[in-house]
Amino acid sequence: MKKFEGRGFFHDPVSRRDVIKAGALVGLGASVGLSFGPAKAADDNVLGLLSWPGHAGPEVVGEFEKKYNVKVQAKEYTGGEEMMALLQSSPPGTFDVVLTDAEYVTMLAQAGKIDALDPAQYPLNDFWPQFQKFPLHWREGKLYSLINSFGYLGLVYNTTKLSADDARSYKLLWDGRVTKKVGMYDWYLPNMSCLSMYDGNRPPYDVDKAKFEQLSQALLSLSPQMSGIGPWSSVFSSLTNGEAWVMPGVGAWAAILLQKSGVPITAAIPQEGGVQWTESLSIVSSSAKKDLAVKFLQYRASPEGQVQTATKSSYVASMPSKAGWELLDKTDPKMADLLEHRLDKRNVMSEIEEGKIEIRGLPTQQSIEEWTDVWTRFKNA
Repeated sequence: MKKFEGRGFFHDPVSRRDVIKAGALVGLGASVGLSFGPAKAADDNVLGLLSWPGHAGPEVVGEFEKKYNVKVQAKEYTGGEEMMALLQSSPPGTFDVVLTDAEYVTMLAQAGKIDALDPAQYPLNDFWPQFQKFPLHWREGKLYSLINSFGYLGLVYNTTKLSADDARSYKLLWDGRVTKKVGMYDWYLPNMSCLSMYDGNRPPYDVDKAKFEQLSQALLSLSPQMSGIGPWSSVFSSLTNGEAWVMPGVGAWAAILLQKSGVPITAAIPQEGGVQWTESLSIVSSSAKKDLAVKFLQYRASPEGQVQTATKSSYVASMPSKAGWELLDKTDPKMADLLEHRLDKRNVMSEIEEGKIEIRGLPTQQSIEEWTDVWTRFKNA
C-alpha cells in the first residue's frame, strides 16, 4: 500500500500540529500555540497548559489573560502517548492544566496525574444534559475532567465525485468507483472504530474475539481500495489535489478547514453511525496554582470561553454548553449555522438524540497492542 509522505501516526497519533501545518499549506491561515518555558511556568502570573495545538492562541485565551492579568503558556503535544510521557517526566509544577482526549482521563486519574474536581464550581447546568455527567470524566463517583469541545467522525468526501446518497453508508469504501481513491490518516482508533460501526458493533471498541476478527478482516479487505495512508499534512493535501475522494474516521472540523480554502469536501455521518471525539480539561495534581487552574476551567466552560474555543482559527469544534450556543447564535449566526449550533433547527445534538453517535474509547476486550498490530498489518499489505 502506498504511504503518504511524512511521519506516520502509528508513532504520532492524531497530530493536530500536522493539521495546522496542512492548513498553512492550503492557505487556511491556522494559528500556532505559544512556546513554553519551564522557568516561565514557575512565575505566579503564568498558567502552564499542556494541550493540542491552537488552544493558547490569542483568540482563545486573550480575554482570560486580560481578566486575571496572567499569561497562558502552552506546551503543545501531538499524541496521547506523548502527553502521558510529558506529564510523567516533567518536574512537578511544570503544568497546571492539561487538555486531552477523553479516552485518557481514566488513565490520568488512575496514575494520580490529575485532581478530582468539585462539580459545584463549574456551570454544568449550562451544558446539554448529555454532557452534564459525561461518562469518561467520572470515576468512582468523582469528576476528573471538564468537557471542553467535541465533534463527530464518520466520512468526508469530495462533492464533485460523490453524492450525499453515496455517503449514506461506509459500504462506499468498497465501491469500485473509489478504487485507489480511499485515503486514511495513520491512527488505528478512529478508522477501526468507524469500520466497527459498519459491522454493527455498539460501542465500536468493545468487541469479543469473533467480532474483532470480523473487524480485522474488514479493514484488511480495504487494501486494494487505498490511495494511501499517512499523517494529517499529506492527508489534507491528498484531499485537496484529488488523490483521495473519500476518507473514514474524519469529521466536520477537517471538512470546514478545507472548505475555507475552496476544496469541495464535506462531512457525513453514515446510517451505521459515527464516533464522537471529545477534548477535556483537567487540573494537574502537581500544580502549585490550582486556584488559577480552577479559574481557567471555569472560564473555558463559560459561554464566552466556549465560543472562543469552538471558533478558534486552528480548527473549529462543537460546544457542550447550550449557553454557548445561545451566545454564538446572537453574536455570529453564520458561524452558528456552519457549526450546526442553531436551536431552532436540526443541529449536531440531533445525531446524538437519534442514537447515531458512540463516544470514542480505547479497546476493552483486547489490548491496544492487538488493535495496533492489525493496523500495522493493514498498512504493510
